[in-house]
Amino acid sequence: MRLTDHTFLVTGGASGLGAATAGAIVGAGGRVVIADLQSSDGKATAERLGPAAVFAPVDVTDEQSLADALDATESHGPLRGAVHCAGRGGDRLRILDKAGDPAPLQSFRDVLEVNLIGTYNVLRLASARIARHDPIDTERGAIVLTASVAAFDGQIGQTSYTASKAAVHGITLVAARDLASVGIRVNTIAPGTFDTPMLARLRDDIRDGLAASVPFPKRLGLPEDYAGMALTLLQNAYVNGETVRLDGSIRMAPR
Repeated sequence: MRLTDHTFLVTGGASGLGAATAGAIVGAGGRVVIADLQSSDGKATAERLGPAAVFAPVDVTDEQSLADALDATESHGPLRGAVHCAGRGGDRLRILDKAGDPAPLQSFRDVLEVNLIGTYNVLRLASARIARHDPIDTERGAIVLTASVAAFDGQIGQTSYTASKAAVHGITLVAARDLASVGIRVNTIAPGTFDTPMLARLRDDIRDGLAASVPFPKRLGLPEDYAGMALTLLQNAYVNGETVRLDGSIRMAPR
């Protein structure tokens, strides 16, 4: 899918991986709809990127919220793709606590609501918009989802997070096969330890330890690393149904 003069939805686009991806798309000549919470810095991010970017307040778990945002931004150009970065961390709860009591079920549900239900909501609604448009070189568009290396190497306390991200990995091939009939590709990025606002809250020694655990390169992943891979997956018409680990070959320890 060509980026130049085409419009792409970027969820979680106000900061971190999403902001870097939105900036990369604009830098490549595309247009972006930055979808993020009303309370986010999405408006300021869009203003920094100039007229090629527009902010749409969205709760990805809410069907009407996302549909309204897509309606409101149609004048920005026909949607040709989406990069879904919006999500949340896990609850860090063990299945049984120190007293032997089970973790609260609602906490598990809350993580899946954002990371899995939110992903499927973006996938289905973005696909519906993309499918309305005529193909370009047989392709109508492309979608990039976000999982995590936790989908494969989940650590103790990551039951809910791993379940949500493993599910995103699991639906990738199915979605690619399902949407092949309308010319939409679907791929997923599974980031490792990335330098995001979430990790920025950690002490320097903890961050240094995480960076040192990466075989090569020995550093945290940068939002620009994610953005580069997202653009590759949007542009390369023969990559479909794949989950790409973006992790410096790290394999997470049990804890």
